[in-house]
Amino acid sequence: MNIKFKNLNKTIVKCKKCPRLVKFVKKISTKKRKQNINEKYWGKPVTGFGELNSKLMILGLAPAAHGGTRTGRAFTGDKSGDFLFKCLYKTNFSNQSISRSVDDGLKIRSTYITNILKCVPPGDKPLNNEIENCSIFLNSEIKNLNNLKIILTLGKVAFENCIKFYKKNYKIQKKFIFKHGRKHYLPDGKLLFSSYHPSPRNVNTGLLNEMKMKKILISIRKLL
Repeated sequence: MNIKFKNLNKTIVKCKKCPRLVKFVKKISTKKRKQNINEKYWGKPVTGFGELNSKLMILGLAPAAHGGTRTGRAFTGDKSGDFLFKCLYKTNFSNQSISRSVDDGLKIRSTYITNILKCVPPGDKPLNNEIENCSIFLNSEIKNLNNLKIILTLGKVAFENCIKFYKKNYKIQKKFIFKHGRKHYLPDGKLLFSSYHPSPRNVNTGLLNEMKMKKILISIRKLL
């Protein structure tokens, strides 16, 4: 890991800017779910992970309460991650179809996975000031991934906040409308793909399925 990301990740892990989130993460990590009662929770902000020469960034909303907040790695140990990594494996972006813990041998190819928020918010509903506080970290991730060509946002909130980043840094007049599978051209030459979030609710209702997700990932792979 290069020095920029090493320092960035240290800053993220130590961050206590949002008292509501700090309190909620502490609560989750001490009052554990029954099935995780004997596990030690990470219980801190969760950094992004992947190759630093990545051409693809996958951007979610926040670590899951008993996924990333427990394991210390985004989309690891929860049902959304199970769905995502199954699709990444089937489209040759990862070496295995499951992501259970930080030492499970998972490797993702030319991909960096992160979240808008580095801490889980109550009810998965972040406040605007919490998103604003965390935006500095996303800014650094995007700017320091020098080979980045494509950003895949998972869910409308991730999509809207990615657009917010670009509006802050570039003069943008065109409207970006969230729609699953849509491709958008960004002012710095990157491409933005939008997808529904792979939450159990979206998957169980059929709003998102493997075929839909794989179709986006195959399109991305062809472009890369």
